Amino acid sequence: METVKQIVLPVFYDVDPSDVKHQQGSFGEGFAKLKDRFESNEEVLKWKAALEKLANMSGVELKNYRKESGFIEEIIQWVDSIIVNQTPLSVAKYPVGIECRKRDIYQHLSIERNDIIRIVGIFGIGGIGKTTISKDIYNQIYSQFEGSCFLKNVRENSKQVGGLMKLQEILLFEILGKKLDIYDADRGMNVIKHRLCSKRVLLILDDVDELVQIEKLVGDRNWFGLGSRIIITTRNQRLLDKAKVDSKHEVMILDDSEALQLFSLHAVWKDEPLDEYVELSKQVLQYAKGLPLALVVLGSDLKGKSTHQWKSALDKYKNIPNRNIQEVLFVSYEGLDNNEKEMFIDIAFFFNGEPLADIKKIFDSCGFFPDDGIDRLKDKCLITIENGYVRMHDLLQDMGREIVRLESPNEPGQHSRLFFHEDVRHVLEESMGTNKVAGMIIEMPKGKEVIRLSRKAFVRMKKLRVLIIRNASFSSGPNHLSNELRVLDWFEYPLQSLLPNFHGNKLIIFKMRRSFIRELSFIMFKNMTIMDFSECHFLTKVPNVSCILNLEKLIATNCKNLVEVHDSVGSLEYLCQLCFFGCSNLRILPASLKLKSLRSLDLSDCSSLRSFPEICCEMKSLTKLILSGTTVKELPLSIWNLTRLDELRLDVCKNLKRLPINIFHRLEHLQSLGIIGDCTNLVKTLGSTTMEDEISSNQEQLQGWVPPTNSSNGSSAVQVLNQSNFFPISSLYSMFNSRDTLTQLNLSETEIVSLPTWIRGFVALRELYLCYCVNLEEILELPPNIELVDAMGCWSLKRFPEVSRIMEFNGSHIRSLHYICLHGCDKMHENIWNFRGTERLLWKGHYNATMSSENEVAKRGDDDVQLKGNEEWVINIEGPHFLEHIRGIAIALVTFFKEDLRHDNFDPDVEITGISSNCVCRIDSEERLFLSNELPASSDIIPNEPDYIVHYDQYRVWMWYSDLESFEVKVLDNLRVQLRILSNPRDPLWVRVWSRYSIRWGANVVYKHESRAHKRRKMD
Repeated sequence: METVKQIVLPVFYDVDPSDVKHQQGSFGEGFAKLKDRFESNEEVLKWKAALEKLANMSGVELKNYRKESGFIEEIIQWVDSIIVNQTPLSVAKYPVGIECRKRDIYQHLSIERNDIIRIVGIFGIGGIGKTTISKDIYNQIYSQFEGSCFLKNVRENSKQVGGLMKLQEILLFEILGKKLDIYDADRGMNVIKHRLCSKRVLLILDDVDELVQIEKLVGDRNWFGLGSRIIITTRNQRLLDKAKVDSKHEVMILDDSEALQLFSLHAVWKDEPLDEYVELSKQVLQYAKGLPLALVVLGSDLKGKSTHQWKSALDKYKNIPNRNIQEVLFVSYEGLDNNEKEMFIDIAFFFNGEPLADIKKIFDSCGFFPDDGIDRLKDKCLITIENGYVRMHDLLQDMGREIVRLESPNEPGQHSRLFFHEDVRHVLEESMGTNKVAGMIIEMPKGKEVIRLSRKAFVRMKKLRVLIIRNASFSSGPNHLSNELRVLDWFEYPLQSLLPNFHGNKLIIFKMRRSFIRELSFIMFKNMTIMDFSECHFLTKVPNVSCILNLEKLIATNCKNLVEVHDSVGSLEYLCQLCFFGCSNLRILPASLKLKSLRSLDLSDCSSLRSFPEICCEMKSLTKLILSGTTVKELPLSIWNLTRLDELRLDVCKNLKRLPINIFHRLEHLQSLGIIGDCTNLVKTLGSTTMEDEISSNQEQLQGWVPPTNSSNGSSAVQVLNQSNFFPISSLYSMFNSRDTLTQLNLSETEIVSLPTWIRGFVALRELYLCYCVNLEEILELPPNIELVDAMGCWSLKRFPEVSRIMEFNGSHIRSLHYICLHGCDKMHENIWNFRGTERLLWKGHYNATMSSENEVAKRGDDDVQLKGNEEWVINIEGPHFLEHIRGIAIALVTFFKEDLRHDNFDPDVEITGISSNCVCRIDSEERLFLSNELPASSDIIPNEPDYIVHYDQYRVWMWYSDLESFEVKVLDNLRVQLRILSNPRDPLWVRVWSRYSIRWGANVVYKHESRAHKRRKMD
């Protein structure tokens, strides 16, 4: 299983693992008969060793299940979670030399230890195989963690605008499985810390080159739960020292045998070359110097060629210094035709990491035939395509830049592309550009002086196809731009309009972010697919774009003075993304939308927008509609045409008054709905004759979803805010057709008084957010599969039956529910600690604070145990207990603390043992419920707390529940419930921290009939 990397689940069917391990009992008898058939004792010894190893692995035993069907179901569930959901990374086509190089790394990861957090670094030159090795390790171990993320190309991605925030979003999405928007990298650090501090995760940061990347993505070890593993790959060994990794490992070049095998597999599809190619192959290895990337590229270049062609290629190699790997790679470049060379160089300079679809459009407009050429570059291992993006290894990128530099080593104006900032400055200030310049990217180092742009700087660059300016300041604007431009991306463009002699007929991508441009009426760029005018504060209007038939993306975020968007935008056939986020003065949108290709429409924080367009066709592609922070008063009846919507955000829509009923019948695919904050002008009576008719027509359908009454006063559960305004939670959700798909609902900062009981009809809902609903008094029902309820700051909340059921400690609560936050819910906390169920923690015979002799215990009052160096506690529950009378066993742990201990790795673990039978029942972490009265670790990601929230002692409640199915005996004698508090030995402050906790805990056997429980208590 190790050789072929199989995942194994031992299944012990009518056989004990100890019998398998020692070859005894009936299994031993059968094994003895089998081994007599074989003469070789060596083979039998291998079998014994394998059986011993198999028996020591965690498996499933038939004897632990009452019914065989349960045994089979357990195996099926294991297959679902471990096999079906495996999504390994693509590693190398031929992983030569990886096993021996990862062995030492794997040992230093110490995967078997769950009480530590370990960080390991991998370093070496580019192309040596760091990424390949880390991918292989990831595939081998990621299934052993609660969450995992392989964060690739950290160096490159972090250099982009908002790059670190995007990486933080990817990290959280990969581990948590849900998208969290990060708008500030510092705040993102707290989000990671808060969300992952209790999870055992595997995180790999690939290609890191700055310490800030590690700080923003990993930070401190206490960001992650015990047992987590972090791997960092980099070219900079010193960076790993600064990051204080536990161990670092240099990846060495391949030895001659490995290099020959890797090259041969790519060149001749065999582990070694054919006889007539042996000597030629050895010569190739001399040039590659054991660098895997060079071997792969050269092997692909020589694949399928005759010995004569090999000799010819080797003759070329001899004219290139073998000290420089880039020059070796240049041979592969020489095998390209002219168009392929142009595409390769363009990718090396401008498009590495860009979307393949955009690159193809650009190359197609240049006549490069990209459909064939891109495949050719890919086949020769000069680029890779990953998730729709084009990637090129750094060595190959450097090679491309060196090729261009050698065109004219002493005169950059003769280069076909420019990127080195000093070359760019020289060419633009001295008007040294020529007809040879096809592209230019300008990224000046911070603090560099303004470029004194010559009036004729661009005049002679008549073939300029790509102009990208990302970080540069100019003394003046340009006087000329080439009409050959396919990409014009000018950050902080200094002029108020484009040049009158610039026609842009060949332009594909047009970006003018944070520029001074005021007027766009001149735009007639018929081939353009992307327009981005984000943060153009002087822009007031998006003009007629009807002639731009191929436009796919129109982005104008944070344009503070943008007022109007022309009607033509609403009829663009291929438009897939439309974003006006943060355009606070935007008032006029197209009167109607007929955008069949649109996938995302973002109007968030358009605070002056009062009306929403009519939807004049079925827009099946639109999945995301964001109207947060707008002043839209109503949505049109035609909103039902958004039939595939899965995310709808209406947060802080203060003026929203009307929501058509039909929208909820048609939103069958809705998964996320947000109504955070002020939406208090939504009226319960939707206001128009048309709407009343519609309500009437749906009367029959609504009869099964009557809004509940408030249990305290008999009135409607909807709280009246004034004489005419209601918060229509009833109207909003009682008519949903997406009750089977909605997974997240955010009602934070709304004015609800009672959560309607029909919320239980949302069977797919997993997360419910009610933060700072200050008028909320009761949560009477919850959906059946809910996992998280966050009621932070609901200071009026006093009735929450589900919490009461939890505090009964009898397992009657919703079993999927794992987390409840009640921080600031002062009335609830009073009720919790006055609740009679808490007395069960002190039941005689069910609470035994007697510790092992090596443990110290200090009492706080009569009940609470203060941690004083002890690592485990035991409760002995006297028997007998007849399994047919028992529903299960509930264990509760309450920790009290006054100090801010939110970052501690306080991770309790429970084990139940039948003393006489010696059977052990371990309770999985997913069977644990966590109730909290503490601020999140990342307190700055929540709103400022109101003054009225009183800070009681902070506490945490853990609850475990087991049905004891793993015990097969019919009668249980004494039960031993063992609680372990897993410490953090790597944290020097741990001893001081855990000594400041006080705990209360207990275990309770839950009977099927209360009469038996009462009888049992009397006996005790």
